[in-house]
Amino acid sequence: MSDERTTSAYPGARLGLPETGRLSIARFGRRLGGYAIDAALSALISFAFFRYSAVASLVIFALLHVLFIPTIGGSPGHRLVGLRVVKATGGWIGLWRPVVRTVLLLLLFPALIWNVDHRGLHDVFAGTMIIRW
Repeated sequence: MSDERTTSAYPGARLGLPETGRLSIARFGRRLGGYAIDAALSALISFAFFRYSAVASLVIFALLHVLFIPTIGGSPGHRLVGLRVVKATGGWIGLWRPVVRTVLLLLLFPALIWNVDHRGLHDVFAGTMIIRW
């Protein structure tokens, strides 16, 4: 007998999401692409305005997420690769979820630990998920 908390037919099945296509859980490749775009954009802005400072790059990266997730549904990188960050229970994501999610994302480690629905710990703790849009 399988345990529903640890197994699933596919990522997002337990959440009532489709297996593929629009509104399905984002897979690793798209997530990595969005992250790379955001990191490159942050580095470019840091280079242009702060002669490339690692601290400035991290602050810019964080601001991209905290400002754009509640307003356009994701960071510029997310949106360019067709992803959206949404509240797991539906509705507006609010202001605190992007902050919690971003702080944990900056630690990197929580983002590398996933559950069966391919949600990183940063998404689980913030009550969010990344879907294809």
